[in-house]
Amino acid sequence: MAVERKFIADSISRYKLAAYLEKELDRAGFSKVDIQRTPMVTRINVEVTKPGKVIGRKGKTIKDLTDAIQKNFGVDNPQISVSEVTNENLEPRLVAKRVVRSVEMGRNVRRILHFTLKTIMDAGALGAEIIASGKIAAKGARAKRLRVGAGYLPKAGEPSRLVRVAHVTAYPKFGAIGVRVKIVPPGTVFPDKKTKPVELPRVIKEAAAESEEDADIESK
Repeated sequence: MAVERKFIADSISRYKLAAYLEKELDRAGFSKVDIQRTPMVTRINVEVTKPGKVIGRKGKTIKDLTDAIQKNFGVDNPQISVSEVTNENLEPRLVAKRVVRSVEMGRNVRRILHFTLKTIMDAGALGAEIIASGKIAAKGARAKRLRVGAGYLPKAGEPSRLVRVAHVTAYPKFGAIGVRVKIVPPGTVFPDKKTKPVELPRVIKEAAAESEEDADIESK
């Protein structure tokens, strides 16, 4: 039982540390974190869109972050490395946050999902799925669920571990809306299937085009 308790405690510690980093590095465009514990050090690699904000002037920000992790989480000798996100449209957490911001601004949820799905697939993803659930319609309406998807997206078994997943909640004035994004990045090799080029349905292309036009009008 002692071994099981250690694994559970370690998993809880990793979750709390990841949640802390997500909150602290939100303005730096936090995407994900990889934590590797060794007998000597704990390596923490964070992926963000703005590495400079994590490092800070003369490395002060990253030093303060390291000290806070060591003090608040009891991590011995933490070593933080920073990686820059190469393509924001292939990172589920960043995509979900973008959808959440648009939803909170009051834009049409269905159009947002269609436009975002097209953006993901245009970036080279082999498959993607976006689900929005909650008070989507208006005040007093029942909660509902909208889903858009394209390409190959395994839902069970070992291949499903290759799918990147993130969940973020939007808080518009009518009630909370959960947004879940799943992405299969380009170059992913599945042992049971050969992926093929994806042709998006016409309805998604048209909705995405309308969303682009609306964005152009708002920017002018």
